Amino acid sequence: MSEISPERLLSIAVRVAREAAATAQRMRDEAIGDVQTKSTSTDVVTAADKAVERQAVAALTAERPGDTVLGEEFGGAAGAEPGAVRWILDPIDGTVNYLYGLPQYAVSLAAEVDGEVVAGVVRNAATGDEWTATKGGGAWRDGRRLSCSTETDLGQALIGTGFGYDARRRAHQGRVLAQMITRVRDIRRLGAASLDLCLAAEGRLDAYFEKGLNPWDHAAGGLIAAEAGMVVTGLDGAPAGPEMVLLAPPALHPVLHDLLVEVDAAGGP
Repeated sequence: MSEISPERLLSIAVRVAREAAATAQRMRDEAIGDVQTKSTSTDVVTAADKAVERQAVAALTAERPGDTVLGEEFGGAAGAEPGAVRWILDPIDGTVNYLYGLPQYAVSLAAEVDGEVVAGVVRNAATGDEWTATKGGGAWRDGRRLSCSTETDLGQALIGTGFGYDARRRAHQGRVLAQMITRVRDIRRLGAASLDLCLAAEGRLDAYFEKGLNPWDHAAGGLIAAEAGMVVTGLDGAPAGPEMVLLAPPALHPVLHDLLVEVDAAGGP
């Protein structure tokens, strides 16, 4: 197992993520700067997503040719052989922010072994901010070990969330928020789940929930949050997944969980 230690996998992930983030930023700068060769804003995002994913997959394959990769743009392995490594990649999380030039978009890369994420990095491509974690090794940013919020009162908690693209799901999520907004301090929607999870890991959000996240949205950020002391689950005993990702400090998790159940946050389309 020494050749696939979490620390070694993290080292690879960090290098690949930094190079991928640099490409994402360069492609955006070039597209915005060269109006004559730009077609549409959407094309810029689509091309960058695909190019960054290809680059990252190629780098991972060159480093560890026996591993598999699950990526947002091109899919990939649903699982891996026992003891093997599967990488889980979001080349640009927060593509609408990327399109508009809002500084909240990231490369997220996690390493999974036997169904468990053991290393992960999230790098904000716009700012260079970077969060990392290994299983059992803590969560870190700029050499500082992270600890999540110590808030115990849900009424004083700043809660992060996100919305799906389907109009029917958005309508349901709007009804959920309408029932929650008077029972928490406030709600934030920043537009990049991986970054939201990292902000929660360092206490800049007290908790976070969202329905509809894919593995590449929360694999790395979920590990970072958990290693910072957050409880990361779904609802009603389920693990975090597409029906719900909920993360909160131990003191807040039960009461926020029950509120989400009460308002049917996992319901709707």
